[in-house]
Amino acid sequence: MLLALILALGGTMFLQKAFTPKLGLDLAGGTTVTLSPVTQNGAPPPEEILDRAVSIIRDRVNGTGISDAEVAKSGDNIIISVPGAGQEEVIKLVGTTAELRFRQVLAMQATQAPQQLTTEAPKPSTSPSQSGQPKPSTSQSAGAPQPSASPTGKALSSALTAPTPTPSATEQKTEQKQQKPAKDGSKGQKATPTPTTQPSQPAEDPNAGINPDGIDPAVLEQFKKLNCTDPKQRGQGVQDDPNKQIAACETDGSIKYVLDVAKVVGTDIDTASAGVRQGSPEWLVQLDFKSKGATEWSKLSSAAFNSQEPRNKVAVVLDGVVITAPNILGPIPGGRAEITGGFTQQSANELADQLKYGALPLKFQRSSVETVSSTLGQDQLRGGLIAGVIGLALVVIYSLLYYRGLGVVAVLSLVVASVLTYTAVVVLGHNANFRLSLPHIIGLVVSIGITADSFIVYFERIRDEMKEGRRSLRAAVEVAWVRARRTILIADAVMFIAAIVLYVLAVGGVAGFAFAMGLTTLIDVVVVFLFTKPFIALLARVKFFAKGHPLSGIDAERMSADSAAAGGRTTTPQEA
Repeated sequence: MLLALILALGGTMFLQKAFTPKLGLDLAGGTTVTLSPVTQNGAPPPEEILDRAVSIIRDRVNGTGISDAEVAKSGDNIIISVPGAGQEEVIKLVGTTAELRFRQVLAMQATQAPQQLTTEAPKPSTSPSQSGQPKPSTSQSAGAPQPSASPTGKALSSALTAPTPTPSATEQKTEQKQQKPAKDGSKGQKATPTPTTQPSQPAEDPNAGINPDGIDPAVLEQFKKLNCTDPKQRGQGVQDDPNKQIAACETDGSIKYVLDVAKVVGTDIDTASAGVRQGSPEWLVQLDFKSKGATEWSKLSSAAFNSQEPRNKVAVVLDGVVITAPNILGPIPGGRAEITGGFTQQSANELADQLKYGALPLKFQRSSVETVSSTLGQDQLRGGLIAGVIGLALVVIYSLLYYRGLGVVAVLSLVVASVLTYTAVVVLGHNANFRLSLPHIIGLVVSIGITADSFIVYFERIRDEMKEGRRSLRAAVEVAWVRARRTILIADAVMFIAAIVLYVLAVGGVAGFAFAMGLTTLIDVVVVFLFTKPFIALLARVKFFAKGHPLSGIDAERMSADSAAAGGRTTTPQEA
């Protein structure tokens, strides 16, 4: 089992081509970002809101406590230091507000096509002339395909996982094909006018096709003036009021929307995680709503399902920009939903983290982004490693001088523990962003003594069993193990509990120290149980130890000397 564990860690290193651990901010330098809060009246933000923003950003960049990222408050600014230069994705992560809203679509328009709108039956006279479908009117045929092309096939609920991607797309394609004859027919009724005259009419009055029922006139005017083709006007990072209707753009600027008030918001989300839909390479973000959010989400999806195009869509709005706006094909109970929208693994994980750790209570702008050098550097790293080597060497020398042959077992156990620790640190670095800083190294060095202590407890129990008159070394090894095992587990449990408490309550370097100490404590248990004890049981069958050779560490002369000093008796080891 121990060999399988080492091979698994080593194989992971080779497959990922990761052979060295990642270093922390104090040893390798990194990127420093300064964020300045932006308030509506320009006044400094309240202290408690700024503290909450610091806490959320810290969770985003160092949610596990092992990445060695630092977040500090300096006046009204927040300074984030992240290990590694050029951390563009981290810079984007910390500056994104991550306010999530679910809003029903009231109107939508393709911005990169002739100015036509998808609405609720602006020309009812042409609807009956076609296939008699009760769905939207055919007068939208020129405008409908464009708005629906972007969100087509984007599922929003686990209940829609199977039907949404393909059926919705094919359904819209058939609608378009059925709508084309209506377009031609309408042209025929108007005799010979050229097609260019038709788009020009809506362009003069962009709101001609909109059903204004339930839409705030001021928002309708904003929608009319909104230019989504200009990236600067798309509203990225805007903190919209969830209790008001808004006009918003899609991420790529291809569509603009009039959206209703937000019935479900980010605070209604319980957990968020990134994943891949079964049978598809598409990355998505899975959401679990709280009880209140699940109820509101069911009401929102029901309301959208019972509405006509385009109000049968629900837009997912992140920081004022529409990520996706899929059709709702039925009420969605159960409190679960999925967000899709051309995510990569990285972008899906980033969005899940933003939603999981919460939205920032303020909007921030980046005042500066700098690459900083290491605060300690290679000299301190070399000094820490030298200290570790010296400590390891002293333990080895002591073990060999005092325990002789048994000291070899201690040395080999330390070697196995070192191999496991190194491979674990490398694998964690490339998969969990664990970075070695000076506190981590201190924790690893301290663990040498903890690991050696477990060997000493076992060796001394074996000697005690020999002194009590047991004739067989093999029997003494087994009896000593039963008694030493409990002591070792209790000692490691106390150390592990202390590491957990320190890890949970502390932040920054102290949390990193606790993590390293907890990791090596677990490795100590693995090595003692899977290597040290089986190896000693194997050596008990060797005559060198079974006969009590003077260099074995359990010879009669040494045992009698120890026994005389303790005022007890001793026996010569015998073979079983």
